[in-house]
Amino acid sequence: MPQTDPKPSLFPVGWRRRAARLPIPLFRMGLGPVFGKRLLLLHHTGRATGLDRRVVLEVVAHDPAGGSWTVASGFGPRSDWYRNLRAEPQTLIQFGNQHHAVAAHFLTRADSAEIMARYGRQRPRTARRLRAFFDLAANGSDAAFRAAGSAIPVVRLDDAGPWSF
Repeated sequence: MPQTDPKPSLFPVGWRRRAARLPIPLFRMGLGPVFGKRLLLLHHTGRATGLDRRVVLEVVAHDPAGGSWTVASGFGPRSDWYRNLRAEPQTLIQFGNQHHAVAAHFLTRADSAEIMARYGRQRPRTARRLRAFFDLAANGSDAAFRAAGSAIPVVRLDDAGPWSF
């Protein structure tokens, strides 16, 4: 029977960690538009240290009219950025070269499941690789995507108004 929760020990280390963090300096150099509408740079405050932290996340869903970006915590609720947002949901993102003040809203399992089913239909190749990476059901059905979505925490970042440096 397929596992329904992400593997607990998949945090990247070594060269994989460096590769995962490679987009951060590119965003900082003003090259955010290179990633199109697929990635955003999330600023978050360390819950223990109070230091500014950054992580690049894939945008699972984007509503330009409503001003929201939806991201998933592929490493589950133990991800530092996810735990930091739980402690301080008001933060900043960079999407392309635009900076936005946002408020994090943590979605229910049902909402997460629906978003991941939609993501699977829109990006089947990427979704297939993610399912394999996390040992989630791999038959590609909406039910499998919903099961994956209910196992992965999803956060909606709502635009909180204008922000400037």
